[in-house]
Amino acid sequence: MTLDISIILPARDEAGNIGELLSEIGRVMADTDHEIVVIDDASSDGTRQVLALARRRMPQLRVICHESACGQSAAIRTGVMAARGRLIATLDADGQNPPGNLPALLAPLLQAAPEARIGLVQGQRVNRQDTWSKRWASRFANRVRNALLHDGVSDSGCGLKAFPRDVYLSLPFFDHIHRFMPAMVHREGWNVVTVPVTHAERLSGRSKYSNLQRGLVGIVDLLGAAWLTGRRKLPQTHELPMGLADTAGKDQPPLPRTRTAIVQDPVLN
Repeated sequence: MTLDISIILPARDEAGNIGELLSEIGRVMADTDHEIVVIDDASSDGTRQVLALARRRMPQLRVICHESACGQSAAIRTGVMAARGRLIATLDADGQNPPGNLPALLAPLLQAAPEARIGLVQGQRVNRQDTWSKRWASRFANRVRNALLHDGVSDSGCGLKAFPRDVYLSLPFFDHIHRFMPAMVHREGWNVVTVPVTHAERLSGRSKYSNLQRGLVGIVDLLGAAWLTGRRKLPQTHELPMGLADTAGKDQPPLPRTRTAIVQDPVLN
């Protein structure tokens, strides 16, 4: 069975957040044919039991379990590989990405013409409900990342993302790729659209990484992502029409260049 939309949530030790989050997704997406795919990344706090109970009341919910913790990027990839939807939307399972943002996140992909070549809709958080140290670290990391990758995005770490499944599967995979998806999507010749999204305070549990841990891992990943983008050469192509051999070798118009567009939401501005 194929669907238009698969919503993917990587989850690790989110027993206190995941149940209500799933209910809210169900309410927001009630009028849209969809599936929800939760990847339990070897939780040890009862998350799997909460998911089993939710599965009884939500037929659109699927739960895939990692036997050992593999991290957020690997969990997202597991979900995308299992997804039946043509379009994928992701959000964090900690409750800080309100599901009410999903319609605005998916709208550019559902409404745009194919020639728009939208490969990613990236959420950009407004009024972040994080500690000042986490906000400062995120701003600093985003500035450094943008200086090296020039992806035109100011908040690539936001978990709210939407993209065609086939675009994601065309990207090179490495750990923490979810933080560099705008650059990787540009690398493959697709456009990136950004939309403002809301942000909520974490009500239960805690983040799995400190600012220092993110920074140390991020330096290595950033250098690797910069190397990857610098090594990609996109060929400009055209197909030779049948019976028109005299067109061979003639100059053809170049393919459109990628760009980052910003969708302004009057409610949030």
